[in-house]
Amino acid sequence: MAQINWEALKQVGRVAATKDNPTTAYEFHFWTSEQDAMVGIGTLVVAGNSQNPNYAAYGVVVEGRGFTDLESPLYEYIGFEGDPSLEPTTQRPQVRCYKAAVLRVDPEEPLQPVPVGPVYLADDDCVCAALRMDAFKDRTGIPIGLYQNGEQLSPVYLDSEFLLGPEAAHLNITGISGLATKTSAVEFILGSVFEHFKEDIAVVCFNVKGSDMLFLDFPAEPPLDDQDKDMYERLGIPCAPFKKVRYYAPFKADRVNLNTLRTHPDLISSVTPLSWGLKDVLQFTEVVLNRDDVDAKADALIQFINQRIVDQKSEVDGQQITVRNFQDLNKWFDMVLNEMEHNNRSEWKTHHYATVRKVYNRLSNLSTRYQGLISPDEYTSDLPWGNFEDRTVYVIDVANLEPQAQDLVFTRVVSQLREYLEKGKLGVKHVIVVVDELNKYAPSDGPENYLRQTLLDISERGRYLGLVLFSAQQFRSQVHKRIVGNSGTCVFGRMDMDELATPGYQVLTSATKEKLATLSKGQLMIRHPHFNQPIFVKFPRPNILRGPDGIRKFPPAEDLPLEEAVWLNLSRINNSITRSQVKDVIAEASDNEEVVRAMNMTLQKMPEDPAAYFRSMIRKKAGLYQKNDDFVLPTIQDVGADGDDPFVTI
Repeated sequence: MAQINWEALKQVGRVAATKDNPTTAYEFHFWTSEQDAMVGIGTLVVAGNSQNPNYAAYGVVVEGRGFTDLESPLYEYIGFEGDPSLEPTTQRPQVRCYKAAVLRVDPEEPLQPVPVGPVYLADDDCVCAALRMDAFKDRTGIPIGLYQNGEQLSPVYLDSEFLLGPEAAHLNITGISGLATKTSAVEFILGSVFEHFKEDIAVVCFNVKGSDMLFLDFPAEPPLDDQDKDMYERLGIPCAPFKKVRYYAPFKADRVNLNTLRTHPDLISSVTPLSWGLKDVLQFTEVVLNRDDVDAKADALIQFINQRIVDQKSEVDGQQITVRNFQDLNKWFDMVLNEMEHNNRSEWKTHHYATVRKVYNRLSNLSTRYQGLISPDEYTSDLPWGNFEDRTVYVIDVANLEPQAQDLVFTRVVSQLREYLEKGKLGVKHVIVVVDELNKYAPSDGPENYLRQTLLDISERGRYLGLVLFSAQQFRSQVHKRIVGNSGTCVFGRMDMDELATPGYQVLTSATKEKLATLSKGQLMIRHPHFNQPIFVKFPRPNILRGPDGIRKFPPAEDLPLEEAVWLNLSRINNSITRSQVKDVIAEASDNEEVVRAMNMTLQKMPEDPAAYFRSMIRKKAGLYQKNDDFVLPTIQDVGADGDDPFVTI
């Protein structure tokens, strides 16, 4: 530890060791004069030893009281003759006494009570030493904010090995809605991680509330002031929005319009559809089906279908079928049930008729219940698994989905992240998963569910894989204890007094809790493994367009009619396609469902000429196929003896 230049520090008081309040190795009291206004709750101080200039005890103020020699308010009342407007003839001596919790002692051994001596305000070097940042700041430091005392602004760093792993990991933010700046804090911390973390990393954000995270690629409006810009400069973080952001959202029930608020004509092209097929969701049936319904027998049949039926040729009652989507699955179930009824059998391959019927009923309506998210045909659109890019934010908008559909999205995405990280094939070594409203998804009570188990698994095992959870909620006391307990770093914004009255906050002093209840925007309390006590910091406003401001600047468009929506979706492949081309092809279709299916198949194939391929899919539905430059009815010679699909790729 560097030698302290005591003469350069400002002395504000002296350690006071009394019979009622003796000093210990973990706390000490000190007094200051009435005129000194530089000390308050959260102030960092350093106590010296008059006989040993090499000794220093660093502390943070956690309580404060003021005293005079007045024994009773009645004496003061009599002295002023009951008139508070009178000026006193003599000034009573006043003293302020503070309690400081010890953060660090130098030398650390032997650990002894803090001796009586002078107390100084901590400068930048002392702040660094008090928070043990001198051991990691230049190596693995991630700026989290600025410790402020008057005009002094000292950078505060977190250790990336305790924020992103492998020593510890995960970050949890608590605070009341609207005033705690939870979303702003997450955005600022992510920007700091992108700038200072030395390994490759990506972020997956679940947008669960309105438009909170739908404009991460636009600068703030109104622009940041000079004070905020100066804070960014002090912390060494670019004052700019995220450079690479990818947005994903499921379709609405019509399967052509996207279910998101980022539908302004200038922005909709940057949103990629999120649509999953049979294979994608079959292994997560516990999420979307009632757990009471999926008993051991039903689960065995579902696993049989997943392993032996999907994407494989199977024979039922002498007929062959290959199940590739939900439509094929419904046909397969019909064939199995018809065979059992025709042969008057109660079992099919050891599966009872009642079990087959129950699973059929549960699975057959998934594509209808979750229209837009689950595709009934072969069309799928997903995150770029295996091709994640460094310093990229992937935003998945699930704000408009019903809770069970949100659970499916959370569970499948996180499971895929874990699987790809375990294999080392994701494209990046570290992924931060951002989840808001943790009260809802991982409550401390209620029945066990697949999603909560997934979040528990991240919190307990994720740091070994590079999978890190950044979570936020209003009420920390109502979140599963194992999740918040495994969060290496905890951040607190403005808190509700009812929440602060719960047992989890008993370790905080009354003064600290009162300050937490009155924090302004941009102020946070940080708990980190390197900090022996919570530390208050200030962070600048993120230079990112807030959700409500983004909605005002880019108002969402109304749902587009079929023709317009199909043209817009096909333009993702090649923007040279025209509305008239799409209109002419749609005119050949028999119904809207046929148009949607043809559009989805075109999006799946991503051909160089989407208009021609779209037309081929419409005509394929009508029983035509392309031969030379014309569409004709297939003959047995065209189909071939093996029954292969005669349709060619355009």
